[in-house]
Amino acid sequence: MTEKHPVAARKGMVVTNHPLASGAGAEMLLAGGNAVDAAIAALFALTVVEPMMVGILGGGVAHLRLPDGRHVVVDGLSTAPAAARPDMYRTVSDVLPDYQETEGRRNHLGPLAMAVPGALRAWCHTLSAYGTLPLAEVLEPAIRLAARGWRATPYLADSVGDNARELATDPGLAAVFLPGGAPVRAGERVVRGDYAESLRLVARDGAEALHDGPLGEALATHMRAAGGLITAADLRGVAPVEREPIRALYRGYEVIGPPPPSSAGVHVAGMLNLLEGYDLRALGAGTPDGVHLLAEALKMAFADRAVATADPAFVAVPVGLLTSKAYAAARRAEVSMDRARDWAPGPGLLESANTTHVTVADDRGTIVSSTQTINSLFGARFTVPGTGMVANNYMYNFDPHPGRALSVAPGKRVFTSMAPTIVLRDGAPVMALGLPGGLRIFGSAMQAVINLIDHGMSLQEAVEAPRVWTQGHLLELEPGISAETEAALVARGHRVERVRAVGGGMGAIAFGPEGEMTGAACWRADGTPVGIGGGLARAGVRFLPEGGPAGATPAA
Repeated sequence: MTEKHPVAARKGMVVTNHPLASGAGAEMLLAGGNAVDAAIAALFALTVVEPMMVGILGGGVAHLRLPDGRHVVVDGLSTAPAAARPDMYRTVSDVLPDYQETEGRRNHLGPLAMAVPGALRAWCHTLSAYGTLPLAEVLEPAIRLAARGWRATPYLADSVGDNARELATDPGLAAVFLPGGAPVRAGERVVRGDYAESLRLVARDGAEALHDGPLGEALATHMRAAGGLITAADLRGVAPVEREPIRALYRGYEVIGPPPPSSAGVHVAGMLNLLEGYDLRALGAGTPDGVHLLAEALKMAFADRAVATADPAFVAVPVGLLTSKAYAAARRAEVSMDRARDWAPGPGLLESANTTHVTVADDRGTIVSSTQTINSLFGARFTVPGTGMVANNYMYNFDPHPGRALSVAPGKRVFTSMAPTIVLRDGAPVMALGLPGGLRIFGSAMQAVINLIDHGMSLQEAVEAPRVWTQGHLLELEPGISAETEAALVARGHRVERVRAVGGGMGAIAFGPEGEMTGAACWRADGTPVGIGGGLARAGVRFLPEGGPAGATPAA
């Protein structure tokens, strides 16, 4: 029994992690726009109503399938400032779980945690290259929501409450989300007037409002005053990159995902190649053997990721090796079904969590799967004064230890787990999906794929099914994994931890052979699918009053 219900439609589908953002996307489709117009409108709306997850000062990855069958990945990830250094942080540990932590949490909170934002320029590029509507029209729903306000959901209210102490340190965040000093409550109206004005500047000037205009000047001024590194020159130098996706064959399906610096395409391919050697359907979903195999595949992927997947402009990523069937066969030989093991990087590899997602499709053949973030909840926990823009803390994604593949370097793109995924069979789309969740994203996307292909779940069942996750330290289990399975995993040597959720709310669309679409969102966020049916009148049909031409039907 699923908690949410799927939606069926033929004219278009928008799935986001907030109903108002899904509505904004649907508004574009109803106005005659395509899936790109809808996706960008939904993302701008999410920067208003899901501000703890996404913003124009963030970054992300979009995976587009175009009507002619081409796939394009638009990399709008954030980059390290030109003044950044590999040793800019003092680390507190060389081992998990504190490997990523630094003294004063300076890679997590405050101005030194912010990377140069890439989202806005990427969104504007994508709209210009592949959309059909003007930027000002696409921004209208977001501006309206910010200026008039909206009612906080329990999800937003809980996020504010969980982070209230840190939000209180920033006047801009406190004024909006801690009215009167107390966290905003579910059902209360939230208005973001200063952010509405910032969006109006973007509607007028495009991305240059931030990258060579007043919003960028405000950001650079704040960085100078607060001890940050981002300069006006950093902002002017931002440019999205269009990349070829990674393609993996799995049991007759083609699974297509983003390439480095995203981990998803490479390591989802590697995990699926490893798992293809087992009869997962016979083993069953959520069983001791099934979960054990997922855990071993995840540990393998993270061991390889630590040394091999980064910005390809800085690190030679062995994509061919990592995605090959031969490499998977060699790694499969290391798997024991009886015992958990510690995984090291594979042979031939040398060292050289809070997000949002939209999945949109139209009836003309365009599909968009886009994952965007400011990284942690409320990013670096500060706003640019007077603008309402929430800073990212993307520097946390870099390895704070010098001399590693994923270490900080000036101009280096952050590596990411984002997994906007599209699956084909015989060249035709079968499903598109993605989710937020930091390090837990690409493993969760992989599990949804095998839920659909191996376990024969419906789309709604696949996005809601219990997830597991590990990167080699603790094996996280959602509540839906049984106590019997947990006990069996402990007996095999897994260190198990129960968690409320692994990753965030998944949004997915399944495609039928006759053009039908099914949209689904899971219980882990405010995800809402909106489908478009109906359409325009039949050609040549019009209302005719009495006394019209012969043969016309009189009005009732």
